[in-house]
Amino acid sequence: MKVVSVVGARPQFIKLAVVSRAMAAAGDEAQIAETIIHTGQHFDPEMSEVFFDELGIPQPHYNLGVASLGHGAMTGRMLQAIEELLVELAPDWVVVYGDTNSTLAGALAAAKLQIPLAHVEAGVRSFNRAMPEEINRVLADHACDLLLCPSPTARDNLQAEGFTPGPDLRAGWPAQAGAEPYRQDIRRNHPLAVLVGDVMYDAALYHAERGRHASRMLAALGLEPGGYCLATVHRQENTDQPGRLSDIFTALAELADDHPVVTPLHPRTRARLAAAGRLAEVQKRLRVIDPVGYGDMAVLEKNAGLIITDSGGVQREAFFYARPCLTLRRETEWVELLGAGHVLAPGGAKAIVESARRMFGRRPEVDPGPGPYGDGTAGEKIVRLLVGARLV
Repeated sequence: MKVVSVVGARPQFIKLAVVSRAMAAAGDEAQIAETIIHTGQHFDPEMSEVFFDELGIPQPHYNLGVASLGHGAMTGRMLQAIEELLVELAPDWVVVYGDTNSTLAGALAAAKLQIPLAHVEAGVRSFNRAMPEEINRVLADHACDLLLCPSPTARDNLQAEGFTPGPDLRAGWPAQAGAEPYRQDIRRNHPLAVLVGDVMYDAALYHAERGRHASRMLAALGLEPGGYCLATVHRQENTDQPGRLSDIFTALAELADDHPVVTPLHPRTRARLAAAGRLAEVQKRLRVIDPVGYGDMAVLEKNAGLIITDSGGVQREAFFYARPCLTLRRETEWVELLGAGHVLAPGGAKAIVESARRMFGRRPEVDPGPGPYGDGTAGEKIVRLLVGARLV
């Protein structure tokens, strides 16, 4: 069986690592040959190469080098290049991994060529159509044949949109399935939404068990466990509105008077701060660092007194590591997290500071697993579905 995985951004590399590892572990009987297409959407080493090296992902077979363009130009060039490769490769499945322009381009290319398409992290919804990510994920889902849902909420969302709800496989397989591929017929033009769990949880468990990353990251930054805030800001709704960006970094600077605030700075955010004339001030008040690899980021997350973020992936990782999380948005796709140590922060600088001070150091009393995101074997379930699914 030939599978093409299309990725382009850092969170997708983490998900890809889980699924690729499960494909390799499936053995000779499954006979899976995976080809990785990297669109180049995240192109600098800190956002791309370091993740492939660290996570043990095979180097991409193709790197399209499409980056630093507007949404239309970027998606269009990706679509053209991916389509040409899919014609040449003739895969049995195309797999896409999230909410970026890379996912949309891969989904459209596969759908136009009538190649079976699966979406890892299907059904996730913010219900905010002003977000480019929301448009991408909705359109990608509606091009799919197999929708691989990370949570019950995601599958419920798809059922409300008219998709056929498939089985809940989070806790394991039906007894009759045994160790065989999970046989599942999918009717053409009737996509199936299957609840498999969250591959990000798989990744968190896998790397926790390997224990490769000690506390050298904290020592290098002069941090004490539980004694700092970790902040990440990258979404367009926060970076491209000058007033909102100013409020967030004014709040982070004030919080830095209480505790160190560590900020791995996304290239887009750095550019917007520089354009606003605030980069030097931010670098003086906060502990600004370049984006870090998966393991070092996990160390920072596990030891933070509070995580402040607009990232969906970091929100879930905060939950996995039982850390309080202040989400810099008006809504979240991950509604299961609200009330489990997670709070939204849509207001101005004062509201962000007040919420952060209330939450700092209050470790949530939650047990993330098996919970809404499965039992840590979503990658295996995805591979068994790809091998066993049949379009009829």
